[in-house]
Amino acid sequence: MQFKFKRLEVANKAQTPAYEIQAKGGETTIYVYDVIGDMFGISASAFVKDLKAINAEKITLRINSPGGDVFAARAMATALREHPAKVTAVVDGLAASAATTIALAADEVIMAEGSMMMIHNAWTMALGDSKEFLKVADMLEKVNQQIAGDYQKRMNRSYDEIRGMMDEETWFTAAEALDAGLANSIQSGQKASAMWDLSPFANAPVIEEPVSASSEPEFDMAAIRRRLTLLERIA
Repeated sequence: MQFKFKRLEVANKAQTPAYEIQAKGGETTIYVYDVIGDMFGISASAFVKDLKAINAEKITLRINSPGGDVFAARAMATALREHPAKVTAVVDGLAASAATTIALAADEVIMAEGSMMMIHNAWTMALGDSKEFLKVADMLEKVNQQIAGDYQKRMNRSYDEIRGMMDEETWFTAAEALDAGLANSIQSGQKASAMWDLSPFANAPVIEEPVSASSEPEFDMAAIRRRLTLLERIA
């Protein structure tokens, strides 16, 4: 898993990573604009420590992240749920993979126009004999079950439907995320932030035209698929 998200870092070296906290009055804004993980992006330990120090009544979590380590994201999500403040997640550009776990820990999820979400099965890499690989596969299945259960609490879809979406690496536009129950509303008039280079993912959409503030972008979801050999992916 770390290998794949290191590839995301390399592919997006021109991006300006950002983990920033801004406090104003009784509100605090947290920017999660990077890969999630202690070794290659936003550290869960730093995030949780910073979150515990916030005394604001309202927290706005602004997200533009391709995801990262699933366990780091779960620790961050748990801390968000336990915080007494009202937490609103705003997907400014992308909430993919583990970043959706963080977004859905909020009390409310808002999508910027042109933003996207993505859900898929857990990935990792492993070394060892066939018995070791079977153990890893069993662990991944348990993680997938937990993730699907989290999605089911928010989505108006059955567990089996959600597992099917995860199998297919499903990408949601803002409108589709709202329809599926992943989001509560779309923030009209706010243009989505710059998107990531998503080539390490299997079914990443291609934006044909620049995002306009008044309409959803056009995505060619079927004709163009980026198929890279991911050494760590277990089908």
